[in-house]
Amino acid sequence: MQKNITATIITLNEEKHIKAVIESALTVCSDVVVIDSFSTDKTVEIAKSLGAKIVQNKFLGDGPQRILGEPLADHDWILSIDADERLDDNAIEEISALDLEATSYDAFSIKRRSFVGKNEIKQWYPDRVIRLYNKTKCTFPTDKEHGGDADTKNYTELNSDLLHYSFPDFATLVRKADRFAVNLAHIRFNEGKRASWYDPFIHGIGAFFKGMIFKGGIFGGAAEWHVGVQSAYNSYMKYVIMLELQENEKNEK
Repeated sequence: MQKNITATIITLNEEKHIKAVIESALTVCSDVVVIDSFSTDKTVEIAKSLGAKIVQNKFLGDGPQRILGEPLADHDWILSIDADERLDDNAIEEISALDLEATSYDAFSIKRRSFVGKNEIKQWYPDRVIRLYNKTKCTFPTDKEHGGDADTKNYTELNSDLLHYSFPDFATLVRKADRFAVNLAHIRFNEGKRASWYDPFIHGIGAFFKGMIFKGGIFGGAAEWHVGVQSAYNSYMKYVIMLELQENEKNEK
């Protein structure tokens, strides 16, 4: 079995997930580093009991937070896995079979099968992320709100999946998606991007058709429809917020 890999996990109040994700990571890794944002539950206690090394730091964003675990890693190869993710059996087998000492790649991407509660959301698949990487050759970006991928073009694709238990229910999805839409609108505005009056309609409709038609959500039952409508709404509101920011900027001049 592959063991020349360190797992890094970023956490904040993940006591419900931390045991399962560490046990999953240890199927292919020899050590685990948990980068914790000062959890107030039993996350750190449980992680320590399972042998994980702990570093605590105020949350700096996904990319910077993941990087904090690299100095504590026993190995150059790192599997960055989130607390709500698990390796499926095929991923364990495929990663275990890799010859990381001989590979010419800096990193590997893996597909994610995402769930809301017990509902797998097929329109989100394959949602590839670059998470297995050589820290001496690449790392995560520090200038992005959601640094989910190691920053390299020299990677290849694994054929297996991470199981991603994204949201425990649709109420949590709505809360987090709304916050993400607001944050993304501000990020795009600060990057200098501007919206036209028709952008909310075009992008809202486009998001719905992408998930429901092009990604096949229309055939997936009620859960897919819930996600499709939510995606359309959040895309619509992102551009509405950008228009509002533009109007405020104009009025301030």
